[in-house]
Amino acid sequence: MSIEIRNIHKRFGDFVALDNVNLTVESGELLALLGPSGCGKTTLLRIIAGLETPDSGQVLFGGEDATHTHVSERQVGFVFQHYALFRHMTVFDNVAFGLSVRPRKVRPSKEEIRDKVMKLLKLVQLDWLADAYPGQLSGGQRQRIALARSLAVEPKVLLLDEPFGALDAKVRKDLRRWLRELHDEIHVTSVFVTHDQEEALEVSDRVVVMDHGRIEQVGAPDDIYEHPASPFVTQFLGDVNLFHGRVDGSHLTIGDYAHPLTATPGEGQAVAYVRPHDLIVSRSADDALASGVVEHIHAVGPLVRLEVATGDGQTLEAVLAKEAFRELAILPGESVFLTPRKVSVFLADGDYSI
Repeated sequence: MSIEIRNIHKRFGDFVALDNVNLTVESGELLALLGPSGCGKTTLLRIIAGLETPDSGQVLFGGEDATHTHVSERQVGFVFQHYALFRHMTVFDNVAFGLSVRPRKVRPSKEEIRDKVMKLLKLVQLDWLADAYPGQLSGGQRQRIALARSLAVEPKVLLLDEPFGALDAKVRKDLRRWLRELHDEIHVTSVFVTHDQEEALEVSDRVVVMDHGRIEQVGAPDDIYEHPASPFVTQFLGDVNLFHGRVDGSHLTIGDYAHPLTATPGEGQAVAYVRPHDLIVSRSADDALASGVVEHIHAVGPLVRLEVATGDGQTLEAVLAKEAFRELAILPGESVFLTPRKVSVFLADGDYSI
């Protein structure tokens, strides 16, 4: 089931939640809506579900207008951040709920319900907890039960609102890997909301980056990360170092440093972003963009993060593998030189809205 969003606009008083949003979700796709709080991603998800009505625009399911179709008729499964399980019901009864409350004419038999529920519990790897109650489960287990309950009614579209937001980091990482594997098995058109960049990039087929009610960029995770379309996307997707320079012809110049560009955004004053892992740290001044004194060294697992104070009062961050750090044998207070492998460049007066 494909989803098409056409010119959706939504206001709450003076606040514009969605500003003329257009988007297509392909059938069987797992798409992430990514952005900071207040960017409009949850409002868009609720409009797709039928829990909110747009002020203008259309929502189409499979090419048919569903803008004013009641939520109960949209065949949408919804998974909330806080599970919303019935505490007085067993795991089995929670998953079976949507089937058991159907009108008698379309309600499956008890045997059919039992077979379907047990298949779903096996799918989410929790069939051994069928007789347990939500209070006896971990957060990760509850979220998997909530997902099984949504799938029980055979939705054509699955919507997930920050499904792992209430879980700790380790459980979140395990569950998002599991969700990706589950989606590859069931192929239900799915849209999930998150503000976690790593989660969106790891799980989804495509990412929609939103800000202030508008779509900043849509693309495959790797394309979004490697080729951000605006300064906002660049900064939102991870740590960056910021430089001011100028684009002339096929080069970015920052002071005496010149960096060749394979594609130029035009000519004029520019802002350049370099991710910490794209800065080469050395003791040689050759072709260096900047130099400074190492103020802090943070070793975390296989990576080492350096904070380098430059002469103009700026603090730059560089990340390198622990092996490379050991070879350099850098100590706090030493001077180092920094050279970028890759730079994202935008003209200072550019318009990046889509």
